[in-house]
Amino acid sequence: MVKFADTITMGYVSKTDWTSAINNQTFLVTGSAGFIGFHVAQALLAQGARVVGIDNFNDYYSAALKHDRDRELRRHPNFVSIAADLADLPALEAIFQSHHPQKICHLAAQAGVRYSLVNPFAYQKSNLEGFVNLLELAKRFPVERLVYASSSSVYAGLTEMPFSETQRVDMPISLYAATKKANELIAHSYSQLFGLAIRRKRNESFLKT
Repeated sequence: MVKFADTITMGYVSKTDWTSAINNQTFLVTGSAGFIGFHVAQALLAQGARVVGIDNFNDYYSAALKHDRDRELRRHPNFVSIAADLADLPALEAIFQSHHPQKICHLAAQAGVRYSLVNPFAYQKSNLEGFVNLLELAKRFPVERLVYASSSSVYAGLTEMPFSETQRVDMPISLYAATKKANELIAHSYSQLFGLAIRRKRNESFLKT
């Protein structure tokens, strides 16, 4: 079950009033055809939000499954589906100019540790270029909040258990983890330099078992 009260509302509101931070707001959800993105979009729509979903529908895993999820979301009148790549800055600019998102839930990324060994440039393009593009546009078209997914892969190689978000994770052992740690550093810089309200969640924190 996806939990939203502290994360997806991006308003850091109490659990009794978080719904008011969603109703009639426009959210940009990247990776909306992925597993988490699909459920986030559904939950936001159920709370009265307008959702602009972006996905590039790549074939890292079943593109047909992604299209099925997107088709389900498009049944909702407040959902707009856009096929776009985050590395395509002009396409992203057009989305911000047309839809003026107030809050961003950034879930799109090139995932997978093993795949990064054979296709490193996919991680450069999606996880680094795409992330910086999104932050630049969040700066130029001011948004209220941005929450993004990092990854528990940044803990790989640590021996101290249990893992904690206070642990140092500055020696990643995979390119994928390195790009996610880079996201954390870049986001911190943008927050400090430009006052962007950014919150990071390492991906396992999105799910409640």
